[in-house]
Amino acid sequence: MPERRYNPLLDEWVLVSPQRTQRPWQGQVEATEAAPEQAPYDPACYLCPGNVRSGGARNPSYSGTFIFDNDFPALTPDPHPSLPVRPPLLRAEPERGVCRVLCYSPRHDLTLPFLGRAAVAAVIDAWAAQYQELGARPEIQAVQIFENRGALMGASNPHPHGQIWASSHLPNHSARELAALTAHRQQHGSCLLCDYGATELDAARGERVVCVNDDFLVVVPFWAVWPFETLLLSRRHLDSLAALAPAQRQNLADILIRLNLGYDQLFLTPFPHSWGWHLPPTDGAQHPECHLHAHFLPPLLRSASVRKFMVGYELLATPQRDLTPEQAAERLRACTPPG
Repeated sequence: MPERRYNPLLDEWVLVSPQRTQRPWQGQVEATEAAPEQAPYDPACYLCPGNVRSGGARNPSYSGTFIFDNDFPALTPDPHPSLPVRPPLLRAEPERGVCRVLCYSPRHDLTLPFLGRAAVAAVIDAWAAQYQELGARPEIQAVQIFENRGALMGASNPHPHGQIWASSHLPNHSARELAALTAHRQQHGSCLLCDYGATELDAARGERVVCVNDDFLVVVPFWAVWPFETLLLSRRHLDSLAALAPAQRQNLADILIRLNLGYDQLFLTPFPHSWGWHLPPTDGAQHPECHLHAHFLPPLLRSASVRKFMVGYELLATPQRDLTPEQAAERLRACTPPG
């Protein structure tokens, strides 16, 4: 029977309608042709070592991670001129920031889960260093690290890479989460995500747990919106990537590899998704309410060719899902390599 579930991170409800998995599908079907064979190096790729990017700069012959300022950034560091005076309901503010691209490795043909644990740990080191470097700038209030994996998610280049956007204001989702985390700490004297992680590990049969190791936990959250959405949590109360010890970074590499291999195995296709870290604001204040976590938001629903559309009721009323989080976790768990 339908039910609605509460998302305490965003203070919103999600409609769960498991009976709808039985409905026939005559809607859009995505192309499922095999991905073209990729070579380790592509002379036409603007992210491969030594190549000229579309903006005209030449990449160095890098051998590990490679970070550069985005040639076509959504945010710029320059101070803005004064905005025009408008009526009160037409509110606007200047926004400054930095947008960077992080190439995970020189290999054009290897996505994150196939790089190996040492190389993934090096990517984690780069994330942590970028968070600290950009967050130290006085004009930066937030650092968002994310990846759009696959053409279905709008990735403009197949070379495995992620992005880092640092902004002078806290983005919407981060602000909503921060408010929820703060309210929970004030009301209960504890961390919302520590409490939630413990709840999931204690739940009967760990029915929403996908994979776990000594330092990290991946679940399909009780309030998930996307069919195979997952939430990655540190099992200890850590606020950011910069707080991870070397051994913890190795365990984070392990859990990222296992989760992504599970995704790829689910429908036997490179699984498209957007995912990213939610990290504490870099406003100079202490944020003990914040807990290190990442969201994975994949659109595929029934197969590699049928995806979930956020339309109609979802856009105008409330997020809605058909497959229950428990069903999604069971299927994803069966595809994820053991630790």
